[in-house]
Amino acid sequence: MISVGIIGGSGYTGKKLIQFCNIHKEISSYKVYGSKTAGETVHSLFPDFVGITKNIAIESVDNIDLDLDVYFIALPHGEALKYVPKLVGNGKKVIDLGGDYRLDFEELYIDWYKFTHTSSYLLKSKLYGLADIVPQEKYNNVNLIANPGCYPTATLLSLLPFITNFAEDILTVSTVAYSGTSGAGKSAKSEYLLTEMAGNARAYNVNKHRHQPEILQALYKQGFHSPFSFTTHLLPAAVGIYATSSVHLKEKADINKITDAYQAVYENSKFVRLREVPPQLSWVTGTNFCDINISVEGSTLIITSAIDNLIKGAAGQAIQNMNKLYGWDEGLGLITKEVESVSVCQ
Repeated sequence: MISVGIIGGSGYTGKKLIQFCNIHKEISSYKVYGSKTAGETVHSLFPDFVGITKNIAIESVDNIDLDLDVYFIALPHGEALKYVPKLVGNGKKVIDLGGDYRLDFEELYIDWYKFTHTSSYLLKSKLYGLADIVPQEKYNNVNLIANPGCYPTATLLSLLPFITNFAEDILTVSTVAYSGTSGAGKSAKSEYLLTEMAGNARAYNVNKHRHQPEILQALYKQGFHSPFSFTTHLLPAAVGIYATSSVHLKEKADINKITDAYQAVYENSKFVRLREVPPQLSWVTGTNFCDINISVEGSTLIITSAIDNLIKGAAGQAIQNMNKLYGWDEGLGLITKEVESVSVCQ
C-alpha cells in the first residue's frame, strides 16, 4: 500500500481526489495540503464528507512532508513549479493536474501561459498521461506525470484513433467544445454567477485558449499537419465537457474502417465507451467515462465526445494514472460493481 499527498485539496478537483483516495484499496493514508485553508479540517471545508472520510487537518503547503509515496498537485497554473522540482528531485512520484508540465517546450509557456518556466528540464522527462491512450509500459520508471486538461482529454480521446490511422486523408479539423462552469475553478467571478449563466451560453478565449497547443502537440506527434481550429464555450451547467469535432476529408470516408480503428484502440479500455448515438453529458457526469460517437456522411466525419471535467478531465484520470504507475487495475478506486452493471453502451 502507498501514502499520498494532495497539494491543493480545497478546490473542486482536490475534493474529488480526497473522495477517490478515501475509497482506494491500495492507499493506506493521505495528507491534504493547502495555503489559505491550512489549519482547517476536511469536514469544515466539505461538510458532506462527515461520516464518509476522516476529519484530518489541512496542513500548510510550506511544510510538505517528503516521506509520502505519491503527490497529486491541484493548484492554479504556475503554482506547481514551486513544488515539483523538489519532490521529483527526492525521488517522489508526482501527478500534476495543472498545465505546468503538459507542453514540451518552454517557449510555449511564455506565449500561452505568460510565465517563464523555471524547471523546463523536466518537460522532456515527464509523461503526458492521457491514460486511455498511453500504453502500460510507458509508465515504467516515471516520476512525473502531466495530467491532461479537460478539453484536451475529451478532444484527443475522440480524435487520436482517427488521426493515427488516417492523418493523410484530412483536409481540416474543427473542434467546438463546451464546458460547465466548474472548469473555471472555485474563485468568485461575476461572469460565472447563476444569474449570469442560467439559460445562457457563450464562447470565450476564442483563438487563444491555453489548451489549443496541448491538443496540437499530441496531434502533431501522430502525423497531423492540417489546419485546425478550437473554440470553447461555457454552458449553464456545473460540470461536464462536450466536444464536437468536424473532420473534412479528401475523399469519401469508410465508416467500417474508421469504426475498426476506434475499436482496436479502445477494445481493452475500461473508461472509453463507443456509442451508437451522440452521447449526453448526463451519461458521464459523476464518472470517469468518456463516451464517443462517430458519424460519417460522404467526406465529412463528425465525432462527438462527453466527459465529466472534474473526474475524467482531472481527478479521475489522475487516479487512473496513479493506478497505471503501480501496475494496478485502472478502475481501482474509480469504478464499482454498480457502475460496471450500467456501463453497457446504449
